[in-house]
Amino acid sequence: MSQLTTEPQYKVLIGMEIHVQLATRSKMFTGAANGFGGEPNSQVDPVILGLPGVLPVINRRAVEMAIMVGLALNCHIAAETKWDRKSYYYPDLPKNYQISQYDKPLCGAGEFALPLPDGTTKTIRIRRAHLEEDAGKLLHEGSSGMSQVDLNRAGTPLLEIVTEPDFASPEEARLFGEELRRICRYLGVSQGIMQQGHMRFEPNINLHIFHEGKVYKTPITEVKNLNSFRAVERACAYEIQRQLTEWMAAPTEPAGGKATRGWDDDQGITLLQREKEEAHDYRYFPDPDLVPVHVSRDWVAKVGREVVELPVPRRSRYMQQCGLTAKEALALTEERSVSDLLDEAIKLGGSPKRLANLLLGPAAKLANEKAGEGASIDSLPISAGQYAALAKMVESGVVSASASVTIFEAMVQQPGAEPATIAAEKQLLQVRDENQMAAWVKQAIEANPQAVADYRNNPKKKQASLGFLRGAVMKISQGKADPKMVGQLLETQLG
Repeated sequence: MSQLTTEPQYKVLIGMEIHVQLATRSKMFTGAANGFGGEPNSQVDPVILGLPGVLPVINRRAVEMAIMVGLALNCHIAAETKWDRKSYYYPDLPKNYQISQYDKPLCGAGEFALPLPDGTTKTIRIRRAHLEEDAGKLLHEGSSGMSQVDLNRAGTPLLEIVTEPDFASPEEARLFGEELRRICRYLGVSQGIMQQGHMRFEPNINLHIFHEGKVYKTPITEVKNLNSFRAVERACAYEIQRQLTEWMAAPTEPAGGKATRGWDDDQGITLLQREKEEAHDYRYFPDPDLVPVHVSRDWVAKVGREVVELPVPRRSRYMQQCGLTAKEALALTEERSVSDLLDEAIKLGGSPKRLANLLLGPAAKLANEKAGEGASIDSLPISAGQYAALAKMVESGVVSASASVTIFEAMVQQPGAEPATIAAEKQLLQVRDENQMAAWVKQAIEANPQAVADYRNNPKKKQASLGFLRGAVMKISQGKADPKMVGQLLETQLG
């Protein structure tokens, strides 16, 4: 029974450990193929199996990919890093140790400016990012009374990114995970397919509770192997409430220590797994089969040239220089290929706003319709030049925004066709002849006396009536009239 009559104040501290599978062709310390799927145990070799006499060889590209992520997170890149054996016995680890990095990680302290929904940013400190190899996987389905071991994943290069406990809410933890995924995909170091385990999250959560002038700290709980952003947010939210409820039932300083818990997504709860091991429990020691890696400044500079403009600064540029909304900028930077397409079309003279409307409107719609085929916006057969040409036609009033949708759909059906040609063939070029438009306006006014009366006599309905009449003109002209000129002519004729 709780001894408290009121709920105390508390501060949430969440740190994240994130494992990113690197998209190298081969595994971390062997030439065995690195890929998802395949028959169980088909992507193994003597090194993966830990057979006597075999020696590991460092995957240089995995090191470079790790450096790229480190630079993106503003980490200090070590001049020298080494490899350590982390010992533990488990069926999915034939060597009975994992090659990792302990006291000399490749990437040291860094920081990341996390954008928040209210438009501000929060600095998230990065403690370290180090390379290691993944373990295999236990399969519990299909065989009664036993588990099976699949070592296809064993040896996959992992980059483990560890933050300081700077997240103050489950939402912040989720947002960071989403931003990190975008960064890794932009850099090409990971596909970031959550369903294939390319990223796994392990939040460390505890509370500082303020009560009667004292500060009580709950034990740190690590929630293991979360594979979705939704699970990160839900698990953190549950764990915060669980720790608070348990403390309120016995409001004293808990007995320290750490524990790991698993997440049951169906029940929406965490379940105790074991007390957390400390570093000495793993008996780390330098791997005698691997030499240290010396990272020269020239090497870092060469790798740094592969670091493209990242999602957060690109979104900022779209908002500040191109006048896009935060929502538009976020949608357009979700995939690097789409934002690269947008940038190329802008360079070719397309209006950013018109291009955003095309990409997020008809292009996104058609891509979604083809989603079963794995289609995305950039996979449509439309070049940056065609996007730019159509955007310029709308911006200059050659065609209307509604006609541009029809033109775009025809461009997809006729790969390589120019928008001007399609507009002419389909008679979608806007009429800017004032006499012709004046005739259409007159026809719309005569056909809609009630709207005319509302415009002239009812101030509350004036703008709505004007919009209705403008739509009537566009319908009469079959979309060929220039909407801006129509509005001006309507106001003139209505008086």
